[in-house]
Amino acid sequence: MEKILDENYYDLIIDNILVPSYDIGNNITYLNDRHSLLHVLSGQVDACDLGTSPYHRFPSIYTLTSTISLEASGVTAVQRNPALNLFGTGALIGIIDTGVDYMHPAFKRNDGSTQIVSIWDQTIQTGEPPQGMTFGSEYTKELINLALQSSEPLSVVPSQDEVGHGTALASIAAGNPNTGQDFSGVAPDAELVVVKLKQAKNNLRRVVFVPDDVICYQESDIMLAARYLLSVADRLGRPITICTALGSNDGSHDGQSALSSYYDYIARLSRVCIAISAGNEGNSGRHYYGNITASPYNSEFELRVGIEDRLFSIEIWPYAPSRLSIDIISPSGESTSPIYPRINTCERFSFVFSTGVIWVNNISFEEETGEQLILLRFDNPAEGIWRFIVHNLEDEPFSFHAWLPSGDALSRNTYFLQPNPDTTITSPGNSIHTLTVTAYNQDSGSILIDSSRGYTRTGFPKPSLAAPGYELTCALPNNRYGTLTGTGAATAHTCGIIALIFEWAVTRGNYTSITGVDINQLLIRGASRSPNNTYPNNIWGYGQIDVNGVFERLALF
Repeated sequence: MEKILDENYYDLIIDNILVPSYDIGNNITYLNDRHSLLHVLSGQVDACDLGTSPYHRFPSIYTLTSTISLEASGVTAVQRNPALNLFGTGALIGIIDTGVDYMHPAFKRNDGSTQIVSIWDQTIQTGEPPQGMTFGSEYTKELINLALQSSEPLSVVPSQDEVGHGTALASIAAGNPNTGQDFSGVAPDAELVVVKLKQAKNNLRRVVFVPDDVICYQESDIMLAARYLLSVADRLGRPITICTALGSNDGSHDGQSALSSYYDYIARLSRVCIAISAGNEGNSGRHYYGNITASPYNSEFELRVGIEDRLFSIEIWPYAPSRLSIDIISPSGESTSPIYPRINTCERFSFVFSTGVIWVNNISFEEETGEQLILLRFDNPAEGIWRFIVHNLEDEPFSFHAWLPSGDALSRNTYFLQPNPDTTITSPGNSIHTLTVTAYNQDSGSILIDSSRGYTRTGFPKPSLAAPGYELTCALPNNRYGTLTGTGAATAHTCGIIALIFEWAVTRGNYTSITGVDINQLLIRGASRSPNNTYPNNIWGYGQIDVNGVFERLALF
């Protein structure tokens, strides 16, 4: 526990086959069959620690994917149909997010007992951690019920949701109906398992250049959270859908990150389904795509840097077989001169007439993908227009992507001057076998302009489906109700729908070995599609989610 919480240690994600035998013990936290955490003493944090240790070993930074209507997706049809009458009985919905306000009426049964099976709060170290974990505190249903009966609930279960995002997601998926607020979760008879994530370590923030005041989480803690949810479902013998309304622009955007590969694996397990938000990066100006077809095989692109953004990074991913050098030109016109690809290098650049320091890792091949990666990290850059010139050393046509950080890690005043809205789905939404959910306005029938677009960097069709995600009524901490908009809200809605399918398949015994991949295909087949569109496409995926359509296509004629 000391090392996983200690700011003097990096939590590096490593492949288990690369772990030396002498490191096994206090330096290792097991994640899954493929990955573990290696706790490495960081000492005085240096930006070039990322370079000494490979890029992919540092956990990616994840941000929230929503900002603080059932008819549109066929839910009421399957609930009113006496042959179906599905409300999620027997299913679990796992929430990995900012926690939950367990005292809210949305999570209480009619007899006043809780709808929550357990809470693992990674931020509280005074209670007992879950079995197999070394940090945080687990609060069981029995403890939560005791807290609800107490005059001082927080003295029994001190877990709270200070942000409100997790509470909103949980209520959209499975909240208890409140007619006065015109509110109901999609699957109100399902039960919840909640993980409150601890925020990313400060030493990781300093290495990847994320400001201290940004709400963000690290990939390794999300993986541990998923492992916990699976253990609860396995112990209870119940099906579970895992709601991940978090996203990251770190990485190659092709489903090869540690979290993406882990989710790909568990999505193929029986009685487990993963739903992931596509992200809200479609209109943010944080993606640039360059495609150079003619000599001299150079590409110049520009970035507007706002005065608010003092720490941030850019990742540039070219396609093989190209090898790119990069020249960075400050708003004052000063140039770094070309920086060439190398192995295990990290270079620091400053300017005479412009503020700011830039660290550049031009990595010949990034270990996890085998692709070239140019990582630029900015510290106190000058406000204004920065220019970048990339040149293909192979003197042949080439293409590349560049991404800025996602979510609230950056203000809206820093953006590419010629952005591309495509290929903006955040990780782990690029994983192959999971259900990636985008959001549309269920009132107007139009896609939300901020919703991220596909495909993946390697051309795999994403998103999977579109779900209602505009101003969904939700619970908020302190007995309030409000609305949630974005792909995170749409993902919570989808998780409620998956719980209805689990009730039909597992609780009622119609298909007890069903997997997440099975459910994905059922939802894709049952989706509503416009005759004016071609599917799949990079905006709507395979269409609008329609659970009633699933059962119509399962019916025998």
